[in-house]
Amino acid sequence: MTVDQNISSRINLMRILLICGIVFVHVPYDVDASPFLQANGAFDWMRVFLGESLFRIGVPCLSAISGYLLFQRGYDAFDYRKTLISKSRTVLLPFLLWNFALLILVLAVQRMDMGLGYFPDLWGATRADWLDHTLAFNDFPVNLPLYFLRDLLVCIILSPILAFLVRHAPAMTLGILFAIAVVPALDTGLVLKDSILFSFTLGIYLALFHVDLKALDRYAPVAFGLLLVVSALLALGLFHTGPDFPLPIHMARNALSIIGVLGFWLLSAPLVRTSGGQWLSRTGSLSFWIFCGHYPLLMVMWMVWNRSADASIYPIFYVGAVLLTFAAVTVSNRLALNWMPGVYGVLTGNRGRASTSRGSAGQHAADPAGSPPASVSGEQR
Repeated sequence: MTVDQNISSRINLMRILLICGIVFVHVPYDVDASPFLQANGAFDWMRVFLGESLFRIGVPCLSAISGYLLFQRGYDAFDYRKTLISKSRTVLLPFLLWNFALLILVLAVQRMDMGLGYFPDLWGATRADWLDHTLAFNDFPVNLPLYFLRDLLVCIILSPILAFLVRHAPAMTLGILFAIAVVPALDTGLVLKDSILFSFTLGIYLALFHVDLKALDRYAPVAFGLLLVVSALLALGLFHTGPDFPLPIHMARNALSIIGVLGFWLLSAPLVRTSGGQWLSRTGSLSFWIFCGHYPLLMVMWMVWNRSADASIYPIFYVGAVLLTFAAVTVSNRLALNWMPGVYGVLTGNRGRASTSRGSAGQHAADPAGSPPASVSGEQR
């Protein structure tokens, strides 16, 4: 089985849309600017809606895409050794380069007594801490969103086992992994976010059982409309109970981040037929560049902002930081692609503009996601 042009374009469209959404998840704030203080009314609810509800779907959806593409040609055609070699270049190497680049920058900044509270204290870190900061061994790396690549690597390593279980006991396998992903007290101990393990396995199921990904396309408006309504209702619950969510609200957020994948996928059906959707589906490696580069930019802007501004005008920072981040990553992506194509290729795992323009989404199955005292990231809760 191969991915046809429509599915390929929709996958590329989903990547760029969801990764742009992940930027909203990582806009930093401190205790005084927390949306749960409700100091800015509807604006703070919007922050919760975007960062804590709707765009939490991003990482599970990207995981499902990765699992699907890994087995799109079927179980027998899957070459484990070749996959591991390929993913060491397209996932592991970019993870190490992007994370170590920020690590060096943070070390330099903290040496000058800056950046403490915004990033982990690297100079005072233990050996165990360093394993986390550098390799995300048991906790988030210094470039926080890159935990997704770490978890994705674990899923790829486990992929033959997951595929075997899906082939022989699909309902039981998916049911157990879904429960682990939704119930906070349950944990596999294998990945940092169990929603990634479930969604990746779901993608494998969709591929191995040849599920028709277009079967529900006609319900796209209803499905996405329902997703918006449910996300808005969940945001109300989060808004009035956070930041320490009660167990039912926490489980509802975890469940929606997985179930909501269907709504976003169906949305891609009408969107990809528009001129804007077609253009976004051809943006190539920009999505991966945004994913790897947005967090350092947001944190640097937060450090600068905190030197002169206060929480009362936080909405200005929120809007400005998002706009500046999108502008900076778009411009830097273009400059790096044109001026340093070799380096750019390594940093993006050779996710090139050409491969996307041909619609070969299956070539890169892994494309894509406690708070420090001075800044809070929604991803860490």
